[in-house]
Amino acid sequence: MAARHILAIDQGTTSTRAILFDAAARPVASAQKELPQIYPRDGWVEHDAEEIWGATVEVCRGAIAKAGLAAADVAAIGITNQRETVVVWDRATGRPIHNAIVWQDRRTADRCAELRAAGLEPEVTDRTGLLLDPYFSATKLAWILDNVAGAREAAQAGKLAFGTIESYLLWRLTGGKRHASDATNASRTMLYNIHAGRWDLDLLRVFEVPHALLPEVVDNSGWFGATEPALFGAAIPICGMAGDQQAATVGQACLKPGMIKSTYGTGCFALLNTGDVALRSTNRLLTTIAYRLGGKTTYALEGSIFVAGAAVQWLRDGLKLIAGSGEVGALAARAKPGHGVFMVPAFVGLGAPYWDADARGALLGLTRDTGPAEIAQATLDSVCYQTRDLVEAMRADGAAVGAIRVDGGMVVNDALMQRLADTVGVDVERPTVTETTALGAAFLAGLGAGLFESLDDVASTWTLDRSFAPSEPATDRDRRYAGWQAAVKRVRTTGE
Repeated sequence: MAARHILAIDQGTTSTRAILFDAAARPVASAQKELPQIYPRDGWVEHDAEEIWGATVEVCRGAIAKAGLAAADVAAIGITNQRETVVVWDRATGRPIHNAIVWQDRRTADRCAELRAAGLEPEVTDRTGLLLDPYFSATKLAWILDNVAGAREAAQAGKLAFGTIESYLLWRLTGGKRHASDATNASRTMLYNIHAGRWDLDLLRVFEVPHALLPEVVDNSGWFGATEPALFGAAIPICGMAGDQQAATVGQACLKPGMIKSTYGTGCFALLNTGDVALRSTNRLLTTIAYRLGGKTTYALEGSIFVAGAAVQWLRDGLKLIAGSGEVGALAARAKPGHGVFMVPAFVGLGAPYWDADARGALLGLTRDTGPAEIAQATLDSVCYQTRDLVEAMRADGAAVGAIRVDGGMVVNDALMQRLADTVGVDVERPTVTETTALGAAFLAGLGAGLFESLDDVASTWTLDRSFAPSEPATDRDRRYAGWQAAVKRVRTTGE
């Protein structure tokens, strides 16, 4: 019998997971391993790429074993990953020359400010759809070349390779036979021209990045090589790759213009499908590639929030208010009505639509009556307010935002989803399978392996678990949101 299972690798900011799906896109088995964070200095965030590689192999083996299957039963692997995180490795050994610099890292904020002051941001935005911000890969990559002894010379000699996490994993899984990145991840580097569909030579000169470092850019679905047989007992084709938010867009079947999904993990990311039009935002959202299939590019408008679930982790690990993240909902439910506390989770700056790298987090409106419950609710509310920030920006760009399809670890909280619907003022739709990032990677791999015939085939598998409709009066919703806007203004260091 032909192999009919798909293995999705979901390499995220805080964990590495593998989920095995059957041919009907139902999860069969999974394995997960937490990823330690490295904080060398204030605002710096790193990962050990070798640790990521070891965890990836471990969880893949674990998921296959839990399902009682063998590698020969797996038709294809799909990879999805934390985007913008930078790895540079030695082509001869496959070993990274420095810790991976994570998307949250702000060490290159000054360099971005220099380039902005030089008037380069409009050109960067025109070509890449992005803003000059340390969130993206280019300045991180340049930092490694400038701060690791001998790196720049080795890069110019073609001895080093650069990639975001999916590219690094593809290299390692194939034993160094394939150095490639998919179009969605390439579009987040600030080096890729999303209109021409190629690395931009002018931007490579601006950021001082040698072309010899860069991977080939491929579609999100196709033949990307096969795993080394020794890793899992047999070679498994690798047929899908996408950045985590684009993978979630596919997993949510937001495959027609106007459809929007919002993912709640470490951060929060909302993508609005704009079809074959690369819509230019006038409200500091990003224009990005949603997916590229058969050489045809579909674009999206994206709002990026740096801290969502990470704020709950801070309540757990920093303030010790909860023992586990799952406890936050019950604690927040005990908050006094109308407590007036706002939490702005700008631990690593503010993302869209503010793009303030130097802003820092704050708790505002505290009184002697404030306790753990109020702080917990303010933390969850911050996720809702930040989502409304993105939706308001999309509306200002001319988008008609209807229902929002939600996914990620936070959406299992019914009270939070109702609060989200009330805060934004639109229906919130939660699918049956909420791990849509991994599901999207599985869909892309399934398309590449021939298990799914088309995007319509993919869309037909999406099912609704529950819809949350707004129930709060608009005047109350707007009053709360005005308080949030005032709180954000207090922590801003740039603009209005």
